[in-house]
Amino acid sequence: MFNLDRFIENCRGALLEGESTKAIREVMAQEMSDPAGVISELGTPQRGGLTTLHNSPDLTIINVVWAPYMTIMPHNHNMCAVIGIYGGREDNIFWRRIKDDPVGTIEVAGARSLATGSATQLGHNIIHSVTNPTSKLTGSLHVYGGDFFIAERSEWETENLTESPYEVEHSQRLFEDANIRADAIPYS
Repeated sequence: MFNLDRFIENCRGALLEGESTKAIREVMAQEMSDPAGVISELGTPQRGGLTTLHNSPDLTIINVVWAPYMTIMPHNHNMCAVIGIYGGREDNIFWRRIKDDPVGTIEVAGARSLATGSATQLGHNIIHSVTNPTSKLTGSLHVYGGDFFIAERSEWETENLTESPYEVEHSQRLFEDANIRADAIPYS
């Protein structure tokens, strides 16, 4: 059964390993093998949003709940990340910078869909955008190898894919906007 304090301690312990991202992914995979246990500890997701479960200079753990049909712009983390899905689905599009582009434009480089029970790691330099393609909330745990909230990062405007500084407040507004849209759609 998932226990948040134990999960945090196991992630902290994994940071001490030579391949810490791989070790955190193994911790995450073990926990995602029992998605009902994660829900039992964290509660059934009710709305899209970001809830900080742990934050320190070397480790941030966030419970990310994606609203139905929500998409968040391409962004990077500038640190390793591990994502685990405990309910729903998260589709990732991976991007790469266009060489010698002075404004930092990006282009598609690949994609990966994560479903309930999935755990994956993202490298330090990954740029990705995320979509919840379903009419239900998607619950996920995101573990970052650093302080997610103070790291210098970038986001890319969705229309012309130009780079600008990442703003946590902008992301939080996107979650709220997605909740408003979701509340307005009658689901069957």
